[in-house]
Amino acid sequence: MARDVPIRGQTIRLGQLLKLAGVVDGGGEAKDFIAAGAVLVNGAVETRRGRQLHPGDHVRIAGDELAVVAAPGSSNASATSS
Repeated sequence: MARDVPIRGQTIRLGQLLKLAGVVDGGGEAKDFIAAGAVLVNGAVETRRGRQLHPGDHVRIAGDELAVVAAPGSSNASATSS
């Protein structure tokens, strides 16, 4: 089951999400995981650390599954994604 990671605003970069979720300790570690092809976004390998993610996107890394969701009260709290 995916763990919800609330974001403020409409997007977050992949590297930032990994740090926010506590999956990695820093940007260098995020860069290494991403460059190694160890990160999936919506089921596809993603190698761009700056990939823009939106509420509704799912990220899988090292056995963790993360679901990007809008933070309560944020401007995109009612946004949905297919």
